[in-house]
Amino acid sequence: MASSTARTNPLSYLTDQLNDLKQKGTYFKLRVLDDEQAPVCTFDGKKVINLASNNYLGLTTHPKLREAALEATRKFGVGSGAVRTIAGTMKIHMELEEKIARFKNVEACVVFQSGFTANAGTVSALLGKDDFIISDELNHASIIDGARLSRAKIKVFRHKDVAHAEDLLHEIRNEPGHKLIITDGVFSMDGDIGILPELTALAEKYGAIMMVDDAHSSGVLGRNGRGTIDHFNLHGRVDVQVGTLSKAIGALGGYVCGTRDLIEFLYHRGRPFLFSTSHPPSVAATCFAALDVLEQEPERIEKLWENTRYWKKELGDLGFNIGGVNTPASETPITPIIVGDGRLTMEFSTGLFKEGVLGTGIAFPTVPEGKARIRTIMTATHTKDELDQALDTLKRVGKRLGIIG
Repeated sequence: MASSTARTNPLSYLTDQLNDLKQKGTYFKLRVLDDEQAPVCTFDGKKVINLASNNYLGLTTHPKLREAALEATRKFGVGSGAVRTIAGTMKIHMELEEKIARFKNVEACVVFQSGFTANAGTVSALLGKDDFIISDELNHASIIDGARLSRAKIKVFRHKDVAHAEDLLHEIRNEPGHKLIITDGVFSMDGDIGILPELTALAEKYGAIMMVDDAHSSGVLGRNGRGTIDHFNLHGRVDVQVGTLSKAIGALGGYVCGTRDLIEFLYHRGRPFLFSTSHPPSVAATCFAALDVLEQEPERIEKLWENTRYWKKELGDLGFNIGGVNTPASETPITPIIVGDGRLTMEFSTGLFKEGVLGTGIAFPTVPEGKARIRTIMTATHTKDELDQALDTLKRVGKRLGIIG
């Protein structure tokens, strides 16, 4: 006979944690986009100026990308039907990887389902429990997760502190095992650029593998958006380059670039590659077209930087803390407005939305306690009128909440 005793909910602790977030004022609900990802769009039925998107170059709606996706769907269908190692490697996947490799000036490339899986899958494949990872303290969560999955010994150096990184390398110089130095090319929360030349020199001095996550610099820095390796002219000196197809490229996915042997090894040991169905052909075709646009329309990147310079100057003139005071100074289209308190940050974000600006609040654990912020991102497709309207709203709501004087 079945027991009449009511079952206790084993997940009740999640409700408790959600209630704790509500008490702290950092609980949020997902905003739902009703139309295209654009500089001005509609979230939850409200038209807003969008300052939250990674769509740096406006490629999510580019006509050449739309047509490429439609043509590939008509020709090849909507899905690949299998993982790459069984029956899911289509010719269009290989063509995209060859194009990315040429673009990044490397021997070979492999595409993953996301930038997160590219990072996590690569780090965990390359290293094991007898190896060492030397990692910047502000590296992306996907790098941190990949490092943990690898079971390697993790050494974290202070943000962009090359002397500290060398101290850690010096400590383990006689230890057996491989050493990997890893950094973001552009740091996603503060918008500052990694110290690639200094870390690359360290890697060469200590015989370490050099790895860079270029997610937020692909399409933004370097010739035609080739990224930080090109920006610093480090071709041939960075062993593992990771990038994304989900931000400036406007679609979805991640990629790893390097030697042919590195890519062949990831075919055999990169778990996300081995155990996830490959991209729909429409996505591969879209990314291929996006790389053509980067080469053919350099004015998009020029406009992105023009908007970025204007935005930073105007925000600073209004009195907002946009980094450089107890936080790194932004050097890219990512411009944080540092508020500090998590609850106040979320109130600021909500107030902005009510008045027609989408600026997403970001608080702990995404950023450290006391460093909550609105992260704003410029795009090439914002107009000056839109930026001025957003600045007026930021000023008005910021003053009302006491964030600026």
